[in-house]
Amino acid sequence: MNHLKQHARDMEGVTHLLTCADSNVVDYFLKQGFTKEITLEKDRWQGYIKVYHGGILMGCELHPKLPYSYTVTMTSHQRQAIIERIREASNSENIVYPGIDFLKGEAGIPSWPIKVEDIPGLIHVSNLKLVMNSIIEEAGWTPDQYGHSRYKTVNDSADTASNQESITAFLRSLLKQIYDHPDAWPFKEPVDSDNAPGYCDVIKDPTDLKMITTRVESEQYYITLEMFLADMKRMFANASTYNMPHTVYYKCWNPFSQEYFNQASKITNFSRTK
Repeated sequence: MNHLKQHARDMEGVTHLLTCADSNVVDYFLKQGFTKEITLEKDRWQGYIKVYHGGILMGCELHPKLPYSYTVTMTSHQRQAIIERIREASNSENIVYPGIDFLKGEAGIPSWPIKVEDIPGLIHVSNLKLVMNSIIEEAGWTPDQYGHSRYKTVNDSADTASNQESITAFLRSLLKQIYDHPDAWPFKEPVDSDNAPGYCDVIKDPTDLKMITTRVESEQYYITLEMFLADMKRMFANASTYNMPHTVYYKCWNPFSQEYFNQASKITNFSRTK
């Protein structure tokens, strides 16, 4: 793709690439620098590219100076330069710090909160922050440029306790709606391996609504709303993986998961307001 961009720009004078992507390849084109926001004027492409049903129009604006065919080598050199700068700032290479004295209780909830400053070696690593910031500024990169800061923890709030309370209250309300769904009954308790032969061999990370509820009530496990979403998705994925389509559990999973994903939009909207 990089060689295509280089050739199209240098040899053909192309400034934009457009494609109509099937939903199965959207992620591929995103990784190749395409976006769903088309910057090329509509009157320049309308009528020349067909947007078919189920396809997503995606575009890529070619940078006039970026050496696309040299990108891999260039980023490799940049990575090596950063590593060398870190080594210059650090007088102690290859230090192995002791692990955190950390125990998990029920449902994987920490037995006690871990403070960031208690992480061994963090003070030493924090001394490198100024160096890294200078490198980032020189590169012209910003945290939101590629969406890396879109997941916000509750610690981002000036009033952490208040923010955690609002998240917990929101998830409690959402869980009540989930529990009230008529097809939720197979998910309310952990799967009994005696009644589900080979379940533990097939499913490596069992998840159920009882576990999720315990984590919500702890008011410290779900530090991001995306963690809650991940647990729910894992629970549904486990159900579809283990159960055959003709079973009652599979038949409950399908409508129940669809209803949940309709409700999941509330989580996205709630997250945007925080």
